Amino acid sequence: MVLYSSAHQYKTNVQYRKIWRTLTMSLLLRNRGAILLLMLNIFIIFTGIGLIVPIMPSYMNMLHINGSMLGLLVAAFSITQLIFSPLAGRLSDTIGRKKVILAGMLLFAVSEWMFGAVSTLPLLFLARMLGGISAALVMPAVMAYTADVTTDEERGKGMGFINAAITTGFIIGPGIGGYIAEFGIRIPFYAAAVGGLLAMLLSALFLPEVSKDAHAQNAVKPVQIGLLRQLMNSYRAPYFISLIVVFVASFGLANFETVFGLFVDHKFGFTPKDIAFIITFGSVAGAVVQITIFGWIINQFGEKKVITVSLFVSALFTVLALLVHSFWLMVAVTFVLFLAIDLLRPAIGTQMSKFAAEQQGYVAGLNSAFTSLGNIIGPIVAGALFDFNIGYPYLLAGVVLFLGFILSFRSKETPHSAVKSEN
Repeated sequence: MVLYSSAHQYKTNVQYRKIWRTLTMSLLLRNRGAILLLMLNIFIIFTGIGLIVPIMPSYMNMLHINGSMLGLLVAAFSITQLIFSPLAGRLSDTIGRKKVILAGMLLFAVSEWMFGAVSTLPLLFLARMLGGISAALVMPAVMAYTADVTTDEERGKGMGFINAAITTGFIIGPGIGGYIAEFGIRIPFYAAAVGGLLAMLLSALFLPEVSKDAHAQNAVKPVQIGLLRQLMNSYRAPYFISLIVVFVASFGLANFETVFGLFVDHKFGFTPKDIAFIITFGSVAGAVVQITIFGWIINQFGEKKVITVSLFVSALFTVLALLVHSFWLMVAVTFVLFLAIDLLRPAIGTQMSKFAAEQQGYVAGLNSAFTSLGNIIGPIVAGALFDFNIGYPYLLAGVVLFLGFILSFRSKETPHSAVKSEN
C-alpha cells in the first residue's frame, strides 16, 4: 500500500510537472506573440513618423514655407504627445493596455489619412496633432505592457525588441517616403493609414489583455496632478537624471532629423531617394544590435556605461556631419550616429523601468513626455537656426548631446538593491 501510494504520488507529481510545463510554455508563447503584436503597432507608428523626413524639401516647395514653419509643423506632433502622454500612462493602468493601444492605432490611421488628403497648413497641423495623440496613447501602453509580461532579467531584452521596432519604423518610414513618393507625394501617408488599421484589427483579434493580477503589480498609484506639476516634481524622482538624458537625446536627434533632408538638399542637392537611402542604411545597424545583442550589452556593461558612451559618440558624429563633403562619407557618419542613438534609447528605457517598480505606466508616460519635450524644442530651434545658417542646428545639437554625456558620466549607477526591495 505504501509502495502504491508512493508510486501514485510520484505519477501525480510527474503529471503536475507536465501540466505546469505545458502552461508555462503556453504563457511564454502567448507573451512572445503579444510582444510581436506590440512591436507591430509601435513599428507602424514610427513608420508614419519617419515618412516625412525624405520629402521635407518637396513639402517646403509645395507649401512655400521656410525652415521655421517646417520646424513648427514637425513640433506639432510632439506638442500633443507631450500633453497627453502622462494621462495616457495612467489611462493604461486603469482601463487596460489593450484598449488604449487600439484607440491610439485608430487615431494614427485617421491622422495619416488626413495628412495625405488635406492641402492647407491649418489642417496639416491638425493632422500632425492627432498623430501626436495617437503616439501618446500607444507608446506608454506598449512599454507598460512589456513590463507586465517580462521578468526583471528579461526586461532589457523585451525593451530592446520594442525599441528595435521603433528603429525599424524609422528605417522603413523614410524608405517608403523616398521611393513611393515618386508615384505621388501623398501616397505614403495613405499606405501608413491602411497599415494602422490593419495593425489595430490584428491587435483587437489576437492581443490578450494583461491579467488584473499582473497589471496590478505594475499599476500606477492614483495621483491626481497635472502635467506641469508632474514635470516640476520629477526632479525628486530617482530617475530624474535619466529623464534629462531622454530630453537631451531626443532634442539632439530631433535637430539632426528635422533639417537633415533640407541640409543635404541645400549642400549636396540630394534627391528624396538619396535621403531615404542614407537614413535607411544608417538605421539598419541599430535595429540588428537591438534584436540580437542589446540584452547582452546591458548585462555586460550596465545602463550607465551604454548611455554615456552613446551620448559621446552621438555628439561627435553630429558635428562630423558638418565636415563631410561626399555622399558615402555622409552615409558612414549617419550609420555610426544612428547606431549610437539606437543603443541609447532602450538603455534609458531599461534604466527607468528598474527605478519605476510598481509605477511602470506612470514612469513610461513621463519618459514619453520628456521625449516629446525634446521633440518639440528640437525642431523649432533647428528650423529657426536653419534659416540663418544650415550648419547651426548641428552645432547646437552636438553641444547639447555633449552636455548630456557629461551629465550621464557624473550620474550614479542604477540602485539595484533598491529595485529588488521594491519588486
